[in-house]
Amino acid sequence: MVFLAVPDDALLPFAGRLADEGGRIPRTVAFVHLSGAQQLNALDPLRAKHAIGSFHPLQSFPEPRPPDSLLGAVVGVDGSTPALLRRLTRLARAVGARPKHVSDSQRALYHAAAVFASNYVDVLLATAVKLLQLAGWSEKEAIAGLLPLTEGVLTTVRKRGPVGALTGPVRRGDVKTVERHVSALAELTGSAGASSGPLMVDQYRMLGLIALEIAMEAGLEPAAAERMQRALTQKAATRRRRRL
Repeated sequence: MVFLAVPDDALLPFAGRLADEGGRIPRTVAFVHLSGAQQLNALDPLRAKHAIGSFHPLQSFPEPRPPDSLLGAVVGVDGSTPALLRRLTRLARAVGARPKHVSDSQRALYHAAAVFASNYVDVLLATAVKLLQLAGWSEKEAIAGLLPLTEGVLTTVRKRGPVGALTGPVRRGDVKTVERHVSALAELTGSAGASSGPLMVDQYRMLGLIALEIAMEAGLEPAAAERMQRALTQKAATRRRRRL
């Protein structure tokens, strides 16, 4: 097997260059990409003569990490032949990971889920850190204060699932608290103001509405849910507007 560890957009042209080598590459060689988003057709130029597959660790690698970072992680695998799929499945188990067959039809949702669970968690933490910095904290203080909270949530999700782990004002139906949050975000001024304030309001509203769906599943009463829906969708009035 040859693993193609290249950027997603480079897979198809790179596969084409390899295919142009013709008979110089034995037919017994299989080519495997490491992309989470790309389907097997990213290697289509090679398909006529070679088995092609994918091997995507469901793990984050912002920098080189030791092999044990794969222990217990899921690896999404697929192959154009049953034999290659079996080989990739065995390889995932050999490195201590858990193989999961991810077909072409599942690939986009699979990778979108990975982005939500990894990249967007980082984005949300960056937003939370910025808010504490606006409140006067240093970045170091903010990170040190928020990480135990985030880690506690992940521990609870592991034990109870996302519905059972949800806490906070939306889950409790605390409309006044949510309204105060929205107003405070709308009033951000200075370096984070004109650009970040409205964006943070939109971010808060969007995530709040998703949290509301989960809260209703967890048992929030319909009347409380309706009041929360209004609080999350009505236009926030800033103090400046109220003074006017």
